[in-house]
Amino acid sequence: MQFDSLSFLVFLAAVLAGYNALRAWPARKNFLLVASCVFYAAWNPPFLLLLLGSATLDWWIAMRIEAAEDARARKAWVTATLLVNLAVLGYFKYWGFVLDTLCALLARVGIVYSPPDLGIVLPIGISFYTFHSLSYCLDVYRRKIQPTRNWRDYALYVAFFPQLVAGPIVRWTQMRQQIETPRSVSDDTFFLGLTLLVIGLFEKIVLADSVFAGSADRVFNTAANVGAADAWVGMLAFSGQIFCDFAGYSTCALGVAAMLGFRLPINFRSPYAAGGFADFWRRWHITLSSWLRDYLYIPLGGNRHGAWLTYRNLMLTMLIGGLWHGAAWTFVAWGGLHGLYLSIERFFRGRIGDAVAANRLLRFAYAGVTLLAVMYAWVWFRAADFGTGWILTRQLVNLPALWSGWHATTTTDRIAVAVFALVVAAQASTRNIDLDEVVARMPALLLGLLLAAMLVLIVLSPGDSHAFIYFQF
Repeated sequence: MQFDSLSFLVFLAAVLAGYNALRAWPARKNFLLVASCVFYAAWNPPFLLLLLGSATLDWWIAMRIEAAEDARARKAWVTATLLVNLAVLGYFKYWGFVLDTLCALLARVGIVYSPPDLGIVLPIGISFYTFHSLSYCLDVYRRKIQPTRNWRDYALYVAFFPQLVAGPIVRWTQMRQQIETPRSVSDDTFFLGLTLLVIGLFEKIVLADSVFAGSADRVFNTAANVGAADAWVGMLAFSGQIFCDFAGYSTCALGVAAMLGFRLPINFRSPYAAGGFADFWRRWHITLSSWLRDYLYIPLGGNRHGAWLTYRNLMLTMLIGGLWHGAAWTFVAWGGLHGLYLSIERFFRGRIGDAVAANRLLRFAYAGVTLLAVMYAWVWFRAADFGTGWILTRQLVNLPALWSGWHATTTTDRIAVAVFALVVAAQASTRNIDLDEVVARMPALLLGLLLAAMLVLIVLSPGDSHAFIYFQF
């Protein structure tokens, strides 16, 4: 039941009708929890038990952490929840990856090992709701929050269907008051939510699936036969696809939540207009980057123990962030590239940072370098294996063949490149403004015309529907 499916629109209409028919806030919360369970069960019913079991265990352990009288007991309880959550995530998401890596290593020394296929199915959204639960228990352990004794409220926090399967990754501090206090939805808030839903569907159905996906898939699926121009088209197209796909989902999530009276945190803020790599991570998947900062980078020591340990912490954080995205070495390579980018930027920040900040031309140039490096990292994110990544890398640096190859590209490819340029330009023009603010500032007539055009393009879109990319994480 994807946001861009007819079944979801029917589901949403039923949820809105039932939610607004109820008046008592406890009844509304019960209804939302049941609706969220139905939404998740539509993917794979047995995994609903895993979701609710995980939520129940963490809810109970958080109360044990709070009740523990000495530091040793508190540490034992938080260690228990870390081990259980990471073990479950590791089994479903990484066990096959570990076995494949082990088999490859053994084969290098002449040992053939073929483990039985366990047929492990990845529960959708497990990486996201695991991070929800871990942040909750860790914040209780650090005495930043008080645990709730209301199981329903905690279960709704974890399972709230707009953000359940692909984020944003929401903290309890961001949701507690919204869950405990009755929500009301004004006409303006409902219309804003509906507007965000339409914009998100446009980003997903029209841009990600219809404009970008075809060119990106063609290049990455036939990398051995592509030239320099094709490699650049593939890199640009996938850069557009991954943004419009994931930002589209997040925008839909914010919109649906707003229609129910909830406000979820912004997850994207014009990332392709970033003025550096640290700035990029303040703009891209904001809730994940802040989670990694607060629960991994800072506990590792952050930047408090000298330059080299800071570089180590940056690399470890980004490598783990890459692995969080997927059980493949290409994701680790993507994370490693970003760790390298951040380390190099930090090394030069104290040496030339002031000069760059003071010069408009240098700032613009550095923003261009940032965008180019981010797009190159996406090559490894999308590549099926290292062979594909290296083939495309060689073609990307084959600049003499770029212009001659460009004349052989298709109209579809050129449209994808042109639309990506428009996406970047739009982000540059709104780099310090959130999308809901853009909508609020827009004249009503212009907004109405744009939404009508988006709806027409959504209905007429010829592209095949693709699952949201981040569903696999």
